[in-house]
Amino acid sequence: MPKWRTTDAFDQLDPPTYAYVLASYLGDGCIFATGRAKTSFTLRITLDTAYPGIIDEIAAAVGAVRDRPASVAADPAGGNFVNVFSSWKSWPCLLPQHGPGRKHHRPIVLEPWQQALVDQAPEAFLRGLIHTDGWRGMNRVTVKGRDYAYPRYQFSNRSDDIRVLFTDACDALGIPWRPWGRWHISVARRGAVARMDEFIGPKR
Repeated sequence: MPKWRTTDAFDQLDPPTYAYVLASYLGDGCIFATGRAKTSFTLRITLDTAYPGIIDEIAAAVGAVRDRPASVAADPAGGNFVNVFSSWKSWPCLLPQHGPGRKHHRPIVLEPWQQALVDQAPEAFLRGLIHTDGWRGMNRVTVKGRDYAYPRYQFSNRSDDIRVLFTDACDALGIPWRPWGRWHISVARRGAVARMDEFIGPKR
C-alpha cells in the first residue's frame, strides 16, 4: 500500500476515478474518526435511493481508490437514502478537505496534487458533483404567452469554494455557465447541455 503522505504516491491514483470520488465527497460526503483511539477513519457518502446507478458507480469508485470494496447500508430508520462506507486510515490524506463542521463554514481549497488530477479529468469531476449535488432536467418557461421547455443542468452548493471548483471545471472544458440564485449554477445553452450529456446525462 502506498505511503500517501509522500508526493510520488499520488501519482499512482487513476485521475478519473479519484476526481469522481473527490467530487462525490465534496457533494455529499464526510470523514469521521472511529475506534477507541480515534486513529481509524471512515468515509461516508450519503446518496438518494432514487438513483441506484449512481450508488453503484460511487461505491465502485470508492472501492477502486481504497483497493477494497466499499459497503452500502440503507438508512436504519427506513429513509430514502443509503450510505456508502469505506474505512481506511489514509482517507484524511487523500481527502484533506475534511474537517469539523459543514463544508460551507470552512475554506475548501484543493492541494496542488489534487488540482493536477482534476485538471486531467474535469469530466469525471463534474460528473461526481452533478451526481451528488446536481440535477439534469427540463426547464419550463412562458414567454409572451407561449410555453417553452428545454433541458439544463443545475449545480447547487452553499460553499462558495465548491461552486468555484464546479465553474472552473466547466471553464476548462469550454462549457458556459451562469449563476442562478444565491447557491446555484445553471448550464442551459444547447451546446453546453449537449457537451455535458456526453459524460453525465440524466441521473439514474
